[in-house]
Amino acid sequence: MGSDYRDILFDIKDYVCTITINRPKALNSFTGDTILELEDAVKRTYDDRNVGVVVLTGAGDRAFSAGGDVNWEADGGLEDTEWRLGRYIVDCPKPVIARVPGYAIGGGNHLAYLCDFTIAAAHARFGQTGPRVGSPASGYPVSHLANILGHKRAREMWMLTRQYSAQQMLDWGLVNAVVPMEQLDDEVAKWCGELMALSPSCLKVLKASFRIHMEPIMGDRMADIVDRVAPGYHQSGEQQEGAAAFLEKRAPDFSRWR
Repeated sequence: MGSDYRDILFDIKDYVCTITINRPKALNSFTGDTILELEDAVKRTYDDRNVGVVVLTGAGDRAFSAGGDVNWEADGGLEDTEWRLGRYIVDCPKPVIARVPGYAIGGGNHLAYLCDFTIAAAHARFGQTGPRVGSPASGYPVSHLANILGHKRAREMWMLTRQYSAQQMLDWGLVNAVVPMEQLDDEVAKWCGELMALSPSCLKVLKASFRIHMEPIMGDRMADIVDRVAPGYHQSGEQQEGAAAFLEKRAPDFSRWR
């Protein structure tokens, strides 16, 4: 895939690989094609000796990523998509930093917290949307949040679909640092510099050690969990109602699926 990327930017400079979701007009939301490009880009860094740290970010100053593009989801995109991107980030032998210049919502939020470190601009917002729009996230991207926040806070974030400020997420432990937008690049560069001064093999071993908490659930495909817990979900109309309500700017009516 390489240079054929359409939705992302890929750049290596001074041993820092920056992968940018480049869909700013859509708040850097992603489609299946975007996810495939991100997966390819992250995997490219694994054995590249010119890469010491990976920075994942979104173009512009409005969003890291607003998650799945709702138009794509409304067309049934979720049904055939298997979320391997988070697993590739967790398995990456290099430290991965989420540079968050704005909204990190839905899939954008769990993409950020699956990174090793999250550095946010002060105006950034975090939160999940799954139950609000009928998007059935499952598996390790969901359960891993409990490793970060504890079960009560993780369930609050996922099940109530509230949004939270960068400062509140710093207090909760979801974010490592919060700075004004104009200082975001300098702060990210500082963290990159500190990491690259350390033993890369030790960092690799540490990442593999932290991954142990995710082992039991990472063996399951997300689609398998949805099929087991909510069989026939994608054909039921529930997901389509959530997506349609979002696009029509109305409250969804999930009453028939209670």
